[in-house]
Amino acid sequence: MQPILSVPDTETLRGLFGRSLLQTTDASVAEIEALLDLAACFEARDRAGLKTPLLPHELAYALFFDNSTRTKSAWAGAATRLGMTPVIVDGSSTQVAHGETAAETGAMLGMNAHALGIRHDLILGEGQPFMREIRDGIASYLEATGNPRKVPVVNLQCDVDHPTQTLADAAWLRKFFPGGIAGLQIAVSWAYSPSYAKPLSVPQGLIMLLPRLGARVRLAHPPGYRLTEACMQAARDGAVAGGGGFELMDSMDAAFAGADVVYPKSWGPHELMLARVDANRAHDALRMAAIEQECLASNARHTDWICDARRMSLTRGGNALYMHCLPADIGSEVSPQVMEQHRVHVAREANHKLYCIMALLAAAKVPNLAARLAELQAGTPEGGA
Repeated sequence: MQPILSVPDTETLRGLFGRSLLQTTDASVAEIEALLDLAACFEARDRAGLKTPLLPHELAYALFFDNSTRTKSAWAGAATRLGMTPVIVDGSSTQVAHGETAAETGAMLGMNAHALGIRHDLILGEGQPFMREIRDGIASYLEATGNPRKVPVVNLQCDVDHPTQTLADAAWLRKFFPGGIAGLQIAVSWAYSPSYAKPLSVPQGLIMLLPRLGARVRLAHPPGYRLTEACMQAARDGAVAGGGGFELMDSMDAAFAGADVVYPKSWGPHELMLARVDANRAHDALRMAAIEQECLASNARHTDWICDARRMSLTRGGNALYMHCLPADIGSEVSPQVMEQHRVHVAREANHKLYCIMALLAAAKVPNLAARLAELQAGTPEGGA
C-alpha cells in the first residue's frame, strides 16, 4: 500500500480552516475522518524523510496547568515539523490566579501567538469553559485590531475531553486494523491506580468518539466511578448516529469478553472529583490534599481491576490489542507481562498524537492546504525532494 503523501481538496477539509478543536463532538464524522487522513499524510511524509514547513516563522504557544511528557513532546514536535517555533508555558506562571480572566489571558497570548494549545484537566467544570473563553478572547482581540491571523486553540486535555489523545487512538486503530474501526468491540475499563486521582477526560473522550466511528464500546467501572452524564449521553447519541454501540457494565471481565481492543485506564471517583471543585474555588490546599487521599483510598478497594494475562485470555482469540494513553501504572492498571507484550504498540499509539496535532494546526491555519501539500509532493525545495 502506497503511503499517503498528499490529500484531496475537499469541501470538508476546507471547512476546517480557521477552526479550533475543543472537543471531538465539535467536529462532524466527515471532519474527523479528514483530520485522520491528514495525520496519516503527515506521518507518511515524516517517515519518508520529507519536510513539511507549511507555517514557517510562526509561534505556537502551549499553556499547561498540569503535568505532561508525551503531549508536550508531541506539541513541540508537531509545531517544529510545520516550521513553527513551539513555546511551552507553565500555567502557574500566568496571572489567572491573580484575577486575570481567561479572555484576558487569551488576548495577551493571542497578540503574539499563531496557535495555542491548552491543558487544563484537573477540576471538573473548569477546563473546557476556560478554553472556550481563551478562544473567544483571542477572537475578540483579533477582530478589534483588524488582524487577519488565524490563531486556533487546541485542547491538549481538559476536564471533559482529550481530543489529541483520542484522535491519536483512532489513528492507531485505523493502522492496526486495516479494515477500519467500524465493528470493532472495544472495552474501555476503569483500572486500579495507587498514584493519583486521574482525570475523567480520557475515558470520556473515548466513549464520545469511537461509537461515532462505528465501534461497539463497552464501558466498565466499579460503583462510584461514573462519568459525567453529558458525556454518557453523547456516547449513546454517537452510537446511534455512527452505527456503533455503547454499553455500560460493572464487570471488567464482561467488558473484556470477546473484545478486539482493551483500554484499561484509571480515573477518579466522580463524587470526590466534584468535591475538588469547591475546594479549589476556596483555594483550600489542605482539603484538596485530603480529597486526593480519599480518592486513593477509594481506588484501593478495587485492586483486582487489573489488565492481566487472565483477563486478556477472555478477549477475542485471547489476543486483543492493549491500549493506554500512558503512563500506565504497571503492576496496578496493567500487569508487567501484558505491558511487555504490548510495549511497542503503546509507543506507536502515543506517536500518532504528534501527527494529529500537525493535522489540527495545518487544517486550521493553511489556506488551500491540499494544493500546498501537492506542491510539496511535486518536489519543491522546501518539500525536501
